[in-house]
Amino acid sequence: MSTGSLLAADLVIAVLAAACWLGGGAASTARRRPLALGLAALALVATLARAITITALARAGWWFAAEKVLIAAPLSLAAVGVAGPRLLQAPRDIRAVAVPLLFAGYATSSALLVTVLHGYPASAGAGLLAVAGVVAATVITGRALGARPRRTVSRVAVVVAGAALVTGTGLTVAAGATSVVPHDHGYPVARIAAEPTRRFTLTAGTTTVNAGGRNVAAWAFNAQVPGPELTATVGDVLDVTLRNRDIERGVTLHWHGYDVPNDQDGVPGVTQAAVRPGQEFVYRFRADQAGTYWYHTHSASDVGVRMGLYGVLVVRPRPVTGVDVTVPVHTLAGRSLPAPRVERVEAGAPVRLRLINTDSTTHRYALAGTAFRVAAIDGVDLRGPTPLADTAVLIPAGGRYDLVFNAPTTPVALFVDGRAVYSTGPVSTATGTWPVLDPLDYGARAPVPWSRVDKTFTLVLDRGLDLRGLLPRYAHTVNGAADPDIPPQVVRLGDVVLFTIVNRSQVVHPWHLHGHHVLVLARDGEPAAGSPLWLDSFDVRPGEVWKVAFRADNPGMWANHCHNLAHADAGMTLHLMYS
Repeated sequence: MSTGSLLAADLVIAVLAAACWLGGGAASTARRRPLALGLAALALVATLARAITITALARAGWWFAAEKVLIAAPLSLAAVGVAGPRLLQAPRDIRAVAVPLLFAGYATSSALLVTVLHGYPASAGAGLLAVAGVVAATVITGRALGARPRRTVSRVAVVVAGAALVTGTGLTVAAGATSVVPHDHGYPVARIAAEPTRRFTLTAGTTTVNAGGRNVAAWAFNAQVPGPELTATVGDVLDVTLRNRDIERGVTLHWHGYDVPNDQDGVPGVTQAAVRPGQEFVYRFRADQAGTYWYHTHSASDVGVRMGLYGVLVVRPRPVTGVDVTVPVHTLAGRSLPAPRVERVEAGAPVRLRLINTDSTTHRYALAGTAFRVAAIDGVDLRGPTPLADTAVLIPAGGRYDLVFNAPTTPVALFVDGRAVYSTGPVSTATGTWPVLDPLDYGARAPVPWSRVDKTFTLVLDRGLDLRGLLPRYAHTVNGAADPDIPPQVVRLGDVVLFTIVNRSQVVHPWHLHGHHVLVLARDGEPAAGSPLWLDSFDVRPGEVWKVAFRADNPGMWANHCHNLAHADAGMTLHLMYS
């Protein structure tokens, strides 16, 4: 069983145990003896089963089991220790075990709430708050049912509750976390002095576009979704003027996957101010990285990208030969883009399909009718790619794959989540059962380009209650904190930096570091065995642990966030900064 499955199973078992203890207590107050005993027996079994899942999670990594071992396990033992002996006494009046059973229910429920609302890291404040809640609920229940709790029990409830308040709930900020992300980071980067060779103007504005045969409201660059395709040849100097006609929340241009100088990165409040209606901003950088990239607004990005403020950036090493097709996949107002496209290709012609996932969730791509190679991922060529057939690829949010092949005499078709988006003729192949390529095992290996690590950081991805703002929110968290309270990662120019990224949540987090590509070293303890995999977007699935590294060679302050943009907006954003 995978760690992600264990996390899900543990959560289900915890809910079952709490429900059975509470249900048994309620049944005993109603003097329904068989039901109360049956539910209590199920609760005992569930509690034992949870001991097994917690042990397995602890073996998978302390990140997955910290609060379960330190808080849930003691509370579960207390539940069994209080309710078990009373049940074994088999009192004639089943109502006599109501309070012990309800105590067990409160204990297991409180432990469950710590996991759901607090998560990682475990804290003394969260533990004390959980115990205080259990004691207080038990005292109130005892009084309501006519039992007279001892004075010492009431005093314990007051002392523990006070200690919890003094210690703090631990629900919002990890140890040492402070809101320290400066807006004026003091790393100006000199603009390219060379005369531009490629000039573009992008005007952002509200509009109506046709999506899947229906007119829908959109935010768009130059009144089209996606925006204009920006192309260049290596050596060009790009000059892109961004104008905002009427997007009230402001716009910027972030060059996703293209490692521009910091002042060109387009992150409002970090590298520039958002461009407001009536304003403009000029981006200028040299096209020295051949590959497939894309651009999108980073101002209110969750809404802006979803509404259509994105487009393609392609940098080619030389003029195009053969057929070169970009396929930026997007969902606009519930409609899938692009519309199906059919074109004629001469047999034998080289074809490159540039697949770009501009959504916030993973898409499944399948090329039917020909063998192909994955030539590049995230704009970086792979080493020794081998031919593949009847194989699908999963592209994370923000990711890009370049597929290359020579056109056969028979039709080929590209399917995205089972929908044909590009073809050279009718293809009826079923692709739903095809295996999925694991890029960590694809291509020819090469040695790691460094022999040391200077800085290490661990990012534990989770969910938790964030109480720092005016209104509480259920945030996506990193190391127990949510933006803007996540401490920045500070590095020096030239450092080799190692990230360990752990997902203990129940959802996929596509991770994206601005300004750098990271080299994948291992996933779940298994070293990468294929071509060196330099990524800027990669899916960290529930229960997975990724180890990635990079050389700090692009000074500035950089966003480092989940590229499910709703998650980033809900707290899962931090910053990498150079000292």
